Amino acid sequence: MKSQVVATLSIAALSLALAIPEIAHAGNPIESVKDAQGNVAAPAGRNRAMQMVPARAALMKDLDARKMKSGSQFQAKLVGKVHLKNGQELPSGTMLMGTVVADSMQTSGVSRLALRFTSAKLKNGDVIPIKATIVGIAAPEPMNSEGYDVPAGDQASNNWSDNLLQFDVIGAVSGVDMHSKIASDDSGTFVSTKKHDVKLDAGTEIALAVGALS
Repeated sequence: MKSQVVATLSIAALSLALAIPEIAHAGNPIESVKDAQGNVAAPAGRNRAMQMVPARAALMKDLDARKMKSGSQFQAKLVGKVHLKNGQELPSGTMLMGTVVADSMQTSGVSRLALRFTSAKLKNGDVIPIKATIVGIAAPEPMNSEGYDVPAGDQASNNWSDNLLQFDVIGAVSGVDMHSKIASDDSGTFVSTKKHDVKLDAGTEIALAVGALS
């Protein structure tokens, strides 16, 4: 990966960027809000983040902004077993189901692709509603530097922690930036300011923060 990673800084804190090897990833625990009495409250999304855990998945098919409209469905295959905070388990191979949505972040750019993961479908057919935020991404790399095959979605670890609430990744994939927030219902928005299309190839590895919806 040759992506340039940029994290927005909070006035009240130094940068808390977390580098995940070979995954374009940047995080920031900002967006503090005030309650009705004017007291500083927990950062937006903090409570959600505390109910989420790291996960990795690989896109099953290409996602192309020119061909997909709001409401289009997509899937990503979970890599590795995930234990949700509510005690539920998502086995490796679980299908994460998602929908293309309108860009709620109103990100500027020539082309945009906003995604929302909505559920996890287990191999036995059970469906678990989920909230998921994209915290990193890596283009498909079928072979490592030593020439060995690398299964899709299994290129690098995901070291996300619950103090990272916002992600702004410049050059997440070629010519495309990625933006996401734990506080948002959407999982992430991919935007191009130079090209007329946003495309994520099948096998693209997505690092996630995932939690069950109550």
